Formats: sequence, C-alpha cells, structure tokens
Amino acid sequence: MTVPTELPLDRVTAPRVRVGLVAGGLGAYWPQFPDLLPQLRRSADRVSARMRELGADVVDVGFISDAREGAAAAEKLRAAGCDLIVGFLTTYMTATMLVPIAQRGDAPVLLINLQPTESMDHGSVDTGQWLAYCGACPLPEMANAFQRCGVPFRSVSGHLEDERAWTRIGRWVRAAGVRAALRRGRHGLMGHLYPGMLDVSTDLTLVSANFGGHVEVLEFDDLRVRVEKVTDAEVRARTDRAAEIFELDGSVNGDDLAWAARVSVGLDRLVEDFGLDSLAYYHRGLDGEVHERLGAGMILGASLLTARGIPAAGEYELRTSLAMLVADRLGGGGSFTELQALDFRRGHVEMGHDGPAHLAISARRPLLRGLGVYHGKRGYGVSVEFDVRHGPVTAFGIVQRRDGRYGFVASEGDVVDGPLMRIGNTTSRVDFGCDPGEWTDAWSATGISHHWALCTGHRIADLRALADLMEVELVEVTP
Repeated sequence: MTVPTELPLDRVTAPRVRVGLVAGGLGAYWPQFPDLLPQLRRSADRVSARMRELGADVVDVGFISDAREGAAAAEKLRAAGCDLIVGFLTTYMTATMLVPIAQRGDAPVLLINLQPTESMDHGSVDTGQWLAYCGACPLPEMANAFQRCGVPFRSVSGHLEDERAWTRIGRWVRAAGVRAALRRGRHGLMGHLYPGMLDVSTDLTLVSANFGGHVEVLEFDDLRVRVEKVTDAEVRARTDRAAEIFELDGSVNGDDLAWAARVSVGLDRLVEDFGLDSLAYYHRGLDGEVHERLGAGMILGASLLTARGIPAAGEYELRTSLAMLVADRLGGGGSFTELQALDFRRGHVEMGHDGPAHLAISARRPLLRGLGVYHGKRGYGVSVEFDVRHGPVTAFGIVQRRDGRYGFVASEGDVVDGPLMRIGNTTSRVDFGCDPGEWTDAWSATGISHHWALCTGHRIADLRALADLMEVELVEVTP
C-alpha cells in the first residue's frame, strides 16, 4: 500500500504468503528428447523467481516426472503448510501426477500453463521443441480429473514473460495471502454492541465457521488497566508523534489530546499482549466515568493502529474490521465508512465516518479536530478528519446472510473533488457513475450492514479471486 511520504507512519510487517510450487512433465519424454528436460527446468526456475518477486515465500519441491514422484511431492507440500499450491504444467503430464498433490495439500490449487515464448518458430521446430510448448495439452485432463475428484482449482495460461498472465497469477497469490491472514488471524472484540444495531450483531462462531481465525473477547477493563500504567513520558512522546502526523486544529484541547495519547499507548499494549490482528470496539459509559472516557478517547489510537495494518473499527463492527483487514492486505488501505449524504446536484455519494480512519490513504495530512460532543455517543475529545486520496476506490463490506453464510459486497467508483463537511469526520465524495440514489438503493439491497471499508484502487478483480478461494459469494454493485 502506498503511504503518503509526508506521514511518518509505521507499518506492521504482514506474514508473507507461502506458495508451494511443483513443476512436472511426462518422464517418458526425457530419454527420447535429451534437450527437453533441461529446458523445462529452466522454465520452472524462472517461474520460481517470478513467484518470489510477487512477495511469496516459495516452497519449491522440484520437478516431478511420474506418479511416485508426485506422491512424494504431495507429502512435502502437505508438511510445509502452504497457503497456495501452484502446479506448473511445463508439457504433457498425466492427471495422476497432480491429483494427489491437490488432495493432500490442504490449500487452494492454481494450475499454470506458461509456454516458453509467445509463439513457436513453426518452420524449424522439432518434436522435442514442440513439447516445451505443450503445457496446454494436459490442462483439460487436469480439469476433468480435479472436478471428478471434487477438488476446486483455477488456472492461468500464457507464456513465461506474459505480463497479463503474471497479473492474474499475482491476483491469486495476493488472495491466498489474505485468506491466510483471515484463517490465522486473532480479532479483538471489546465492549458491547451499540444498542439497537441489529445489523452489526455478529455470532462469533460464524467468524470461525466462515473464515477461520479466532475472536478474542475483551472488556474495556482490559484496556483500562493498561492505560493506568502509561507514564507521563509516554504520553508526551505519543502527543509529539500525533503532532508529526496530524495537523492540529485550533479546537483541539490539550487535556483531551493528552488523554487520547494515553489511551493510544494503552491500546498498543492491549494489541501486543493479546496478539491482535484487528479490533472492533464500543462502550457507552455514563456520567463521565472512566469507561466512558476510554470509549471517547479511542479515535487517535485506533487510527494509528489502522494505519499500521491493525484495523480498528468502532461501534462493535466486527465484520467491518475484518473487511478493513482484507482491504489493507490487498494494498488498498480500508477506512471505516458509512453513508453520510447524497449530492444529487453533483451526482456524488458522500461517505465516511466519525471515528477511526486509515491515515495512510488520506488525500493530505489528516486533521485532528476537537469535539465537544460525539453525535450519538457519550463523551468528548478529538476526532480525525480527512478525505480519501482522489482517484479509483472500492467500497467493500462483508455481509452475513440469514443462513449464517458470509458474503462479499463491493462496488468500484472514484473519489472526486467537492465541498466537504468540517465536523471531525472522514468524508469522501464518491462518483459511482450513476444516479447516487439508484446506487444507494442497489447497495442497500445487497443486505450489507451500514458500515464497510472504503479502500483505494479498483479491487473487484482481487476480491473475485479471494471469494473463489474462500468459497463465498461476491455481489458486485455496478452502474
């Protein structure tokens, strides 16, 4: 993800996706055509190098020539715990060489058919040279066998230096990394449901059932005891850090900023102590007691966490914190968002939120504004105000269906210029290329809750790949 160079933001280093790679061809060819296997091995080495350029940790089990070698490779890949298994069809090979690998690997399977160049030199090619271009030949056989064995798969065909093919391969690699982040993730849920928000209510078992991962149930007292241990020196350091990152509006009260800084340091410790990859929270509180003050002091720290790659969402919105995690790992940031207004004069949908924001996708240096009151919430303090970077964006949310299944909802648009509110909210104008009222009706008809992630870039192609790997429905809202 591109972080504005003027913002000194720290990023959590996400675990790299582990890709298992096996290349193969029919061993009967090797004695017949002595130059063929060395050429195919060179192609396999090139594929391995390109995979690493995509940011993958490659578990390369080498070249297989028959079913026995395929079975041995299957055991190596199973033991490696891969996030994606790539079978490189260098030439013709039998389905029995790859089916065991797909069955035992416990990972999604991608078949790639990348011939050496765009086209053969047909006037001079001999049989051995032709066989190096024959990776397409076994692909229908593999597809038939995989389907009959009940093994999902996907494929990419092209040539070794075909950037269109590598763009598609990269999409599967990124999707596998996001799937792994969800399956291994530890997601904090702190406080209680915002009263009356039936759309936000989430059965915690369904998170594990649909995505895997673990939900750590937290109380605001878990935060309170950590905030109480924050030193004045740590508060000063965090306040100075905030002054580096944010423009401080004249409405910011020094005591409120110091409290937000104290809560921010405590939040960092909470995240570290529980090993959290995301956090959703809400607490109402009463009459200015400490829990109310904690709930009102979250925005600075939650925004800094989100910018680091640990998304934090208010209003107990667990599914949106997961959507923000997906968006972040796809490279688009992902800021806590809801509908704010429709501008029929300009044809724009205005969206954003009061509360935590993804600072790394701000159009400019974000602003901290002091608020005497949070609308609809108890407490007071400082809030983040910014506009998402102008250009292509994707609205992305996770919906829970009546039968408990999760689904993805996404729509691509563009953040454009126009007047914005100055009330301590993130606010962006999004042009979806249609009447804003019609878009809002179509978006709402998907069953999405009233929060989602707004991320930079057009991400639906990546989300299609992720939906395929996770076997969930993707609903695309288009003009």
